[in-house]
Amino acid sequence: MTLPFKSVCGHSYRRIILIIMVLQLYGFFGSTCTKRVAIVLHEKKIPFQFHNVDLAKGEQKLAEFKAKQPFGQVPYIDDEGFTIFESRAIARYLDDKDTNPQTKLIPQDLKKRAVFEQAASVEQSNFDYIAAPLVYEVLIKKRYGLETDTAKVAELTGRLTQKLDVYERILSKQKYLAGDELTLADLFHLPYGALLPVAGVYLIQERPNVARWFNELSSRPSWQAVKDKVESVA
Repeated sequence: MTLPFKSVCGHSYRRIILIIMVLQLYGFFGSTCTKRVAIVLHEKKIPFQFHNVDLAKGEQKLAEFKAKQPFGQVPYIDDEGFTIFESRAIARYLDDKDTNPQTKLIPQDLKKRAVFEQAASVEQSNFDYIAAPLVYEVLIKKRYGLETDTAKVAELTGRLTQKLDVYERILSKQKYLAGDELTLADLFHLPYGALLPVAGVYLIQERPNVARWFNELSSRPSWQAVKDKVESVA
């Protein structure tokens, strides 16, 4: 970017070049984990350049990619030479780096942060752990011409039913999973939560407090911006 300025000596206008380092996001535009990072970038209005990694071509397994993400998975970010992978770790990094108290998504108070970490653990251990393989069985297998294991779908649906019953009790007492303030723990649910009804699983909408919570999350501009695909934001 170039900007004009007038010298302090009153001479004619000159131009200087301001080099603005934009965060680089490497992932697949339809990936749930890539979207999890992109949501946070949009929440915080952080400009980023998106690099689509073609999973079908195996670009995530190339040596140059694995030099940054040794497991050959998406996403990872490059923030002025600092690289980090794993979507939840990236989200925490982005929030810790953010100095604006109005856009913080992790509480700074010791006890509130502990409750946030509790909620974040609940998402990974009691929601994602079940929702991800359920979506895989119903949706992803079909894309590759594989047969859905209906017994496994029934088993996973039963387990998720029990977990969301607990969510319903928690959310009957508070607005969000970690209390009455939005946190990363809530936003982490969006990518797979949005795919459940696509897979024919309507457990979220069957519970009034869970539905109220998730409907609010899914109406946020950050999710609306990435729900279909991730794109660069200048």
